[in-house]
Amino acid sequence: MKPLIAFVLLIAGLGAAATRAQEGDQTAPPRLSIRTDLVTLPVTVVDAAGRFVTGLDREQFTVYDDGEPQPIEFFTSEDLPLTIGLVVDSSASMRVHRSNVTAAAAAFAAMSNPLDEFFTVHFNERAWLGLPPGLAFTEEWGQLHAVLKAAPASGMTALHDAVDLALDHIRLGTHGRKALIVVSDGGDNASVHTRDAVLQHARKTETVLYTVTLADPDDHETNPRVLKTLANETGGRTFAPRDVDEVIRAFEQIARELRSGYEIGFAASTNGGLHAVRVVVDARDRRHLTARTRAAYYTGPSPDAQR
Repeated sequence: MKPLIAFVLLIAGLGAAATRAQEGDQTAPPRLSIRTDLVTLPVTVVDAAGRFVTGLDREQFTVYDDGEPQPIEFFTSEDLPLTIGLVVDSSASMRVHRSNVTAAAAAFAAMSNPLDEFFTVHFNERAWLGLPPGLAFTEEWGQLHAVLKAAPASGMTALHDAVDLALDHIRLGTHGRKALIVVSDGGDNASVHTRDAVLQHARKTETVLYTVTLADPDDHETNPRVLKTLANETGGRTFAPRDVDEVIRAFEQIARELRSGYEIGFAASTNGGLHAVRVVVDARDRRHLTARTRAAYYTGPSPDAQR
């Protein structure tokens, strides 16, 4: 037999064997493959009254990379599961807010996708992961409630270190969509990391940050602007609730937003560095719609290589 014919027959035989193996295993779940050179943007669309807008299609969106429109290569509006981190201030200044935060987290969990995976980061003068050792994430609300309730409320505040730790840990999550909810007064008097370093870290990830500011007006160390900047730069939102009901409503609003969004992908620029990104949406019915997403993305060496 000629070598070329033998090679063709070998490949055909392997292909047939692979087909038979796939037909015999009907339990294998489908896999979604997304190119690694795509920039993926979580996008939230609201109308002039601030109501979430769903049901839009790919052709109604335009993505601008450094001012230049880009072809959209990936688009979905499905309610996909997320990896979610709760970053909770456990310093002495937050002692009076602990029960409010636990109640709000319960409301959030009740509205979440059943396949969402969670973790917690707590911080006073140091930052630590809240789940038991060996458990990186959980889908069980009971475990999440226990670690939130057991966290201490004492010491100083290392907000920047906590956000940095959470940004590192969330990359281990199994879901493509990722979000952090940071609960603090914005003050920091103990971190090793600077605000600018944490902001740069956030820009190099695809994680959306939502911030819930619980500030005492008589506390001169609070700094809500830090939390607002982190949220704005990553496509999230910031909330400043005044009582327990508003804390719960803030978490419920975040849950609704995460369930109502879109995911858009486009080819990353081949030029290294920070790139400004903007998404515009056309309602086609004269409604004024606003698309909210992160302000920029970063190309170059991986975040791990940079740190």
